[in-house]
Amino acid sequence: MSARYVSLRRQDGTVLPLRARLCDTFLCRLRGLTFRRSLPEDEGLLFVESAESRVATSIHMFFVFFSIGVVWMAADGTVVDAKLALPFRPYYAPRAPAKYYLEGTPDLLSWVQVGERLTIEPSS
Repeated sequence: MSARYVSLRRQDGTVLPLRARLCDTFLCRLRGLTFRRSLPEDEGLLFVESAESRVATSIHMFFVFFSIGVVWMAADGTVVDAKLALPFRPYYAPRAPAKYYLEGTPDLLSWVQVGERLTIEPSS
């Protein structure tokens, strides 16, 4: 099965400058960014859980060799938290329950703010 990509649109109509691979299967969520050495500036992973949760959307950075920006979103697309995740750290969780979390380069943190709403759209 080929990878599916999505774009994230802000309420003002602008699209975040990255395309995100939709990571909604067990294997994709299991692998994530583990053992990768880098991530292109214009790419990310959008993880999808079955329901909003703090525990299910927590991440670890074991065997991730570079820092990433992580943005957690509620089911309606509202950004509930955003953090810089450092390599080999054991645990990051959102402040509030989330259904989605987006992992990208640290620049991601300057593109969104907690409280804003993003819309997930198929990538063209």
